Amino acid sequence: MFRVAVIDDYQGPAAALDCWCKLPEGTEVAFFPDHVTDAEALVERLAPFDAVIAMRERTAFPAGLLARLPSLRLLVTTGMNNAAIDIEAARAQGVTVCGTRLLPHPAAELTWALILELARRTGAEEASLRAGGWQRGIGSDLAGSTLGVIGLGKLGARVATIGAAFGMRVMAWSQNLTAQRGAELGVEVVAKDELFRGADFVSVHVRYSERTRSLVGAAELALMRPTAYLINTSRAAIVDRAALLAALHEGRIAGAALDVHQVEPLPADDPILDAPNTILTPHIGYATQGNYTLAYTDAVEDIGAFLAGRPVREL
Repeated sequence: MFRVAVIDDYQGPAAALDCWCKLPEGTEVAFFPDHVTDAEALVERLAPFDAVIAMRERTAFPAGLLARLPSLRLLVTTGMNNAAIDIEAARAQGVTVCGTRLLPHPAAELTWALILELARRTGAEEASLRAGGWQRGIGSDLAGSTLGVIGLGKLGARVATIGAAFGMRVMAWSQNLTAQRGAELGVEVVAKDELFRGADFVSVHVRYSERTRSLVGAAELALMRPTAYLINTSRAAIVDRAALLAALHEGRIAGAALDVHQVEPLPADDPILDAPNTILTPHIGYATQGNYTLAYTDAVEDIGAFLAGRPVREL
């Protein structure tokens, strides 16, 4: 029997899919909708399994955890990048690590849901109306304003294209961004300081690494205008948390929309919950039915290929 654990299946979307019937004969799968933070409890849960399917970076797999899972032979992550897995430690232990495809558009669409909420306050106005209020706030115009995109990869490019469709001036910066790439998308490539000084909305779309840790820090936030907003749907550590909290509490920026957080699920006492002018969502940028279907279908294919001795999509 080849035992597979599907972990962190919040709300049970993985368990509800029919792709599992395509698993090879002799494969048994178990679904766990809860998130385990205690290391001992996590080891106890995963120790019996030959394979684990991890949804994005919800649970980390450092070397210490991997060493305590001697039965583990295959680790599948949704997506083709997972900074929470120690790939080298897994390889050294003989664990094959594979990934899956993900759709390119869900995170970009959520970014625009957040920008629109910041600009037009639809959620706040709806709540006010239900409480007996009427037109409690004044919205901001997107047309004629400036969007600054940090990172112009697949997601950043989608966000930039939609910004242009709204009639916004769109500029972008990243450490490796070329003028040619900007010209292909009709986006102004500018210096980092110029972007933070000039943008009404700054949206983060770079991949997390040691090089991008605290990429948006106190110096960058200090350049932003008090009428400007920050949006982060990438990874929490790309934005310096202490600097952002200070900028929000001191009113040095107009607000922030965050889909990613330092600890997930977000603790009830997290200080971001008390920060003013924020829109917070529970890391749902990738959480769409289409994405789950594609990712877990690929995960089933990864398992079948591994058992056949032909692993695919290895990290």
